Amino acid sequence: MAYQYRPQQQQQQQQQQHNGASDQNFLLSIFQRVDRDRSGIISESELQQALSNGTWTPFNLKTVRSMIGMFDRSNRGGVDFNEFMGLWKYINDWQNIFRTYDRDKSNFIDKNELKHALSNFGYRLSEQFYIVLLTKFDRQGRGQIAFDDFIQCCIVLQRLTDVFRRFDTDQDGWIQVSYEQYLTMILSVV
Repeated sequence: MAYQYRPQQQQQQQQQQHNGASDQNFLLSIFQRVDRDRSGIISESELQQALSNGTWTPFNLKTVRSMIGMFDRSNRGGVDFNEFMGLWKYINDWQNIFRTYDRDKSNFIDKNELKHALSNFGYRLSEQFYIVLLTKFDRQGRGQIAFDDFIQCCIVLQRLTDVFRRFDTDQDGWIQVSYEQYLTMILSVV
């Protein structure tokens, strides 16, 4: 017999389809609440107002812009519903990563937690550089990084690494660039 009917398998497939539809309906309801002007596009300001970083301060606008830039395929300055579904998953993935490394459950990442996270991501950085990162991405001056700033820190670090790797052709961690090449590298990230 080429195919054997399995009622349990069919029920699982139907349940998966139902869960996918209910997830999509759930996300559509969120999308519609966030899309305050009913344009069908969530703008930077709408997304910033809707997101929570756990500190009762507005979500970092640079982080919002970076995330929208990643998912806005039509360069409208916002995301439609299909793009929002990807953005939602992206934010949830970051939230899970953040929670994993926020070992003391303070809703902040301190220097040791940041070091642990970035080491696990494959970065080998000096103690001094972790202080530089904390100084740069700690908007509240607490010696810790909030959720939104953690995302921004990781995005910037990844973009800088990508640009650096284009010049590090022998992959030894050293490059030689002109001043203009250096400026172009940095300005492509910020």
